[in-house]
Amino acid sequence: MYEALMAASHRSIGNLRYRVQAAGRAPGWIRDAWRTRKRRDGLPRLLTYTVTFGCNARCVMCDSWKMPTEGDLTLKEIRHAFAQLPPMDVIRLTGGEPLVRIDFPEIADVAVKQLRPLLLHVTSNGFLTKRLVDFCQYRDQRVPLELLISVDGVEEKHNQIRGSSHAWSSVWKTLEMLAPRRREWNMKLVVNQTVVDAEGAEHYRKLREWLRPLKIPHHLVIAYDTSATYNLKRDLDVAPKEPGEFLTFGDLDPAKLERLLDDALQDTAQLPWAERLAKRYYLRGIRNRIFHQRPNPNPPCVALTRHLRIFPNGDIPTCQFNSRVVGNLRQQSFEEIWSAARTEEMRQWVNACPGCWAECEVVPSAVYSLDLLRPAPSRN
Repeated sequence: MYEALMAASHRSIGNLRYRVQAAGRAPGWIRDAWRTRKRRDGLPRLLTYTVTFGCNARCVMCDSWKMPTEGDLTLKEIRHAFAQLPPMDVIRLTGGEPLVRIDFPEIADVAVKQLRPLLLHVTSNGFLTKRLVDFCQYRDQRVPLELLISVDGVEEKHNQIRGSSHAWSSVWKTLEMLAPRRREWNMKLVVNQTVVDAEGAEHYRKLREWLRPLKIPHHLVIAYDTSATYNLKRDLDVAPKEPGEFLTFGDLDPAKLERLLDDALQDTAQLPWAERLAKRYYLRGIRNRIFHQRPNPNPPCVALTRHLRIFPNGDIPTCQFNSRVVGNLRQQSFEEIWSAARTEEMRQWVNACPGCWAECEVVPSAVYSLDLLRPAPSRN
C-alpha cells in the first residue's frame, strides 16, 4: 500500500511538471504554426522513430516483415543521435513491431530523458504480451503514454490480415491485461483498425462490440494502396500526383464504405474533445477524397519541418510516401542534415506535393498548422 501511494504521488508530481512544461511550450507552438502556414522552415517538434522494420507479423498490406534489420542503430548510437535533437512535444516509437527489439524499454527511456516529450506514443501489434505489459508497468510513468494496438478484425479475420494463427488470441490477452491498469500506469489504450477489404469493413461493428466491455476506444483507418516507408524498394516516391487522389489497398464497396464512415463518425462522439476533433478531421478528408476526389481539408505539410522521421539505420527520409533520404544520423550531425541543400530541395518537394491522406502525416500537419481548428462544413 505504501509503495502504491508513493508511486501515485510520484506520478502526480510528474504530471504537474509536464503540464507546466506543456504550458511553457504553447507560445512556441503558436509561433511555429504561423511559420508553417507561411511555409517557413524550423526545428521539428514531433519525432516518428521507426526503431526497427523487424516484425513478428506477416500483414497482407505491409512489407515491413520482409525488410532487413541488419544495421539498425545500437542503443549507444540512438543516445548519440537523440542528444543532437531539440526537445519534442511528442515522440512516436513504431516499427515493424518495436517490441521485437529486446532493448526497446531502454530506447524509450533514452527518448524520454533526452527529448523531454509531453507524450510518448507507441504502436504495437500486441503479440508480445509480457514484454508490452512489463514496459507499460516499469517505464517512467511521469510521461503519459498513448499505446496504439493494431486489431484489424475479430478472431480469424484478424489472424488472416496479420498472417498469424495466434494473432487474435495474443492481442486479446494483451488488451485484457492492460485495460484495467490504464489509470494506474498513466496510459491511454487505443485500438486501431486498418480496413483493407470489404470484409474488414464489416468487422468494424463486430470489433466495436468486443471492445465495449473493456471501454477501449476504437479508431478506424482506411488502408492506402502503397507506402514508400514499408516497401522493399528505397528512394521511392509514391505520393499522390493530383489533389484529392487516394487509392485504397483493396476494393471497397462504395455503399458499405459510406456506412462504415458514418458509423465511425458517430462513434467519435464518445471521444475526448481533442481526439474527436482529430478523428473527424481525418474522416472528413478520407470521405472527400474517396467519394469526391476533393482535397478538403488539405493542411500545409510539416514533413521535414515540424515532423522528423528517422529510419532504423539512422536515415532521415522525406515522408511516409517519399523514402528519399536527406541524410544519416550515423554519418552526419543533425544540424548538418537539417541545414543541407538536399534537405531544402526535398522541403520544396513537400511544399509542391498535392497532399496525401495518411493519418500519421495529416494529423501532425493539421496540428502544427492549426488547420485542425478550421470549422468543418455542415456536411461534406
